[in-house]
Amino acid sequence: MTFELALRWTEILFGIAILLPSLEHFRAGQSERTLFALRALFAIFLISGLSPLLACLGLCVIAIMILHRFQGPYNGGSDRMGLLILFCLTPAHLLPQQNWKEIAFGYLGLQLTLSYFISGWVKIRNPDWRSGRALRDVFAFSAYPVSENLRQLSKRKTLLLIGSWVVIICELLFPFSLLSHWTLILFLGLATAFHLSNAVFFGLNRFVLTWIAAYPSILWLQGRLIG
Repeated sequence: MTFELALRWTEILFGIAILLPSLEHFRAGQSERTLFALRALFAIFLISGLSPLLACLGLCVIAIMILHRFQGPYNGGSDRMGLLILFCLTPAHLLPQQNWKEIAFGYLGLQLTLSYFISGWVKIRNPDWRSGRALRDVFAFSAYPVSENLRQLSKRKTLLLIGSWVVIICELLFPFSLLSHWTLILFLGLATAFHLSNAVFFGLNRFVLTWIAAYPSILWLQGRLIG
């Protein structure tokens, strides 16, 4: 994947990832509605490819205003990843030299890799994850399951133990996916399935598109470093 193509796909996917949740705020108060309407407008510009630098700069200003409005990333991890994508896309357009642009964009791919690896490292050090209890507690006690019927899964101890270790192993091995194009495709497919399952079971919909929006950067980075 060429640098230009990876950058373009990131713009499109990221634009969609921030456009859809922006629409949810159109029924809020006047100031909040205006803020997210502007974000939606800049997202459309980014998706269309019309002046992507202007769109990125506008989104940076809006992002800072939203951080102030909600006293931080109000959707946690998905917002943080969104900010990372935005603050890597912007210098990838703004910086004058090609190698600087590539460093800014490559940083996104590196951070994506670390996000999976560190998540796996935290889990494997947690005895509740190693025993499967963490997933059981999520299904049994948390507010996340999208249906009360899903709480019955907390009784499937063997299934959740296997699921816990599949997630841990895949996350810890993710950096090795960079060894070849096809191993990377495989791991990105597994990661997508992981995010989709979180959306289906726990309603964590925002993570899906936000993380996928960063995938072109790692596809480009793998080709740039390994080939």
